[in-house]
Amino acid sequence: MAEDQSSTLARTDRRHPDGGVTTPRPFLFLVFQCHQPLDPPGCMPLADVDEVVVGRGGARAVERREVGGRRVLDVRLADSWASSTHARITLAEGRARLDDPGSTNGTFVNGVPQRATTLTDGDLIEIGHTFFLYRLLVASDEIVSALGEAGPVAGLATFVPALAEQLGALRAIAASTISVVLQGESGTGKEVIARAVHALSGRTGAFIAVNCGALPEALIESELFGHKKGAFSGATEDRLGLVRSADKGTLFLDEIGDLPAASQTAFLRVLQESEVVAVGAARPIKVDLRVVAATHRDLPKLVESGEFRGDLFARLAGFTVELPPLRRRREDLGLLIATLLRRLAPLPGRAEAIAFECTAARALLLREWRLNVRELEKCLGTALVLAGSGRVEIGHLPPPSPGPRSPAPDAPPPSRGVGGVESRRGPEDDQREEELKALFREHKGNISAVARAMRKGRTQIQRWVQRYGITPESYRE
Repeated sequence: MAEDQSSTLARTDRRHPDGGVTTPRPFLFLVFQCHQPLDPPGCMPLADVDEVVVGRGGARAVERREVGGRRVLDVRLADSWASSTHARITLAEGRARLDDPGSTNGTFVNGVPQRATTLTDGDLIEIGHTFFLYRLLVASDEIVSALGEAGPVAGLATFVPALAEQLGALRAIAASTISVVLQGESGTGKEVIARAVHALSGRTGAFIAVNCGALPEALIESELFGHKKGAFSGATEDRLGLVRSADKGTLFLDEIGDLPAASQTAFLRVLQESEVVAVGAARPIKVDLRVVAATHRDLPKLVESGEFRGDLFARLAGFTVELPPLRRRREDLGLLIATLLRRLAPLPGRAEAIAFECTAARALLLREWRLNVRELEKCLGTALVLAGSGRVEIGHLPPPSPGPRSPAPDAPPPSRGVGGVESRRGPEDDQREEELKALFREHKGNISAVARAMRKGRTQIQRWVQRYGITPESYRE
C-alpha cells in the first residue's frame, strides 16, 4: 500500500508468559485489482483499528486517522467502479461487520451482493473491481512487519504468517551448508524455493535439479554418481554424474521419498564423506555440495515403516519447511498471479496491459486449486492465449483440474495458522455440493431461491458457496 505499513501494525495481541502470540488477529488483504493485476497486493493489520472506510480516490493509498476518538483506516482505491465511500468495516468485540451505505455498483462477499453482513475468516470482499480478503491470523509483531517482503529473490514473498516465519529462517540459513527438506503437496512451488535458497547461498557452482522418481532404477547410480568409460555396456565415455555437476553448487533432490533403498545407501555415503565413487572407478572424488530435498510424502512416516533410511533422513533434515497448499494461502494469490503473468505474457510489454473481467477474477480467487500453483500457472497461461489482446473473461478460464478432494478452500492449517480446527471433507460434503450445484442451475444462480428450496438461511448458503468454491454468477450466465 502507499503508506508505511509499520504505522498500522497491531500492538494489542495477548501472549503466553513466554511471549508467544495466542489470539488470532484480524487482517484485511488487498488481494487483486482487475484493472491492474500487476500492482502489488497489500496487507492491513486491523487489531488496533475501530473502523475501515473503503472508497475511490485519486490514487491508491492508506491513511490512518482519529475521528471522534475512533481509530479509522481510510483505504483509497484508484478504481473508477468504486464509489467515493463504498463500504465500511466496523470492528468491535471480536467481530467485523461490513456495511455498504449505498454504493453505485454494490459490495459482494464471496460473490454474493451484500448491504450488511458479519464477516467471517476467509471472506472474499469485492468493491468495484478490487478484491479484498478478510482473515483471522495468529502472528507476532515481527512477522506482521515482514509480511509480503521478499527482497530481490523470487519465490520468498508471502502474506501467510506461518509461512513467512519459516521463509525468514530459511533466508537466515541460506548461506550455510545446512541441508534443507521442503515438504508439501505436488505443485506447491518446492523447486522455486530451492532455487531461491541457491540464489541466496552465494555458492559459485550450478543448481542441479534431479527428479528421483523419474530416474531409471537400473541407471540411478550412474546418473547420480557418474561412470567411467567401459564400466558397463554403453558406457562409451566418462560422465561426471549429477552429483559432481553440482560441485560448489546446490543439488536439488526432488521427490526424495521415491529414491530406491539401494540408492539411499549409496547417497548416504555422499553426505557422510562428501565424496562420490563413480561406477567403475576405484577411488572416491571429493565434492562440495549443498543439498535441498523435496517430497510430497511424509518422510518421518516412511522412516517408521522402513521405506526410508533413518540415517539418511537425519543427514537431509537439517531444516524442514512445510509449504502449504494454495487453498491455505489465498492471501498470496495476488502475489502469485502477478509473478506468473509477468512470466507468461506472450509478448514484451503485454503483462502491463493485462486486465480481468470481475467474474473471471472472482472465479480465480474462489477456486479450490487442487493442483496448487502448477494448476494456477496452467490456468493463467491458457486464459492469456484465449484472451489475446483483450480482457481475460470467465470463458477464457479452463475448468478446474481433476484431483483428490481437498479440505475447504478457507480451511486454516492445523496448529500453525489461522486459529481454528482444520475442516475436513466427508461424504456428506460431496452430496451437498452436488445438490447445491443442481439447485443453482435450476434457479439460475439465485441464492435466495436456493435457500428457500433447501429451507436454509441465505447466510448458510453463502458459507457453503465459499466452502465448495461455487460461483453463483456462472449459473446466471
